[in-house]
Amino acid sequence: MIELNSKARKILEKYAHDLNPVVIIGGNGVTEGLEGKVQAELNAHELIKVKFNEFKDEKIDLANGLASSCQATLVRIIGNVAIFYKPAEEAKNRKYEKELNKVL
Repeated sequence: MIELNSKARKILEKYAHDLNPVVIIGGNGVTEGLEGKVQAELNAHELIKVKFNEFKDEKIDLANGLASSCQATLVRIIGNVAIFYKPAEEAKNRKYEKELNKVL
């Protein structure tokens, strides 16, 4: 996980604005399968949204737990949607690194 300052969060929020949630947390909550899905989506996209249809009262704790289990960074929770960021393993596949390095 990387530490983001407010400028880096704003940059990632800007890029996440037009994204649709790729993972939805429903009645089963955060399961091992859901963690695997989040991990796979992060590996594919770097920046994703996760929507909470259920467990809205516990979304902060669940999002923090999900971020730590996936070695990702929780960018922000807006409403019932959490934004996660995890840089790609290969430097050539990192989409946001150049802009983030300007402010980190």
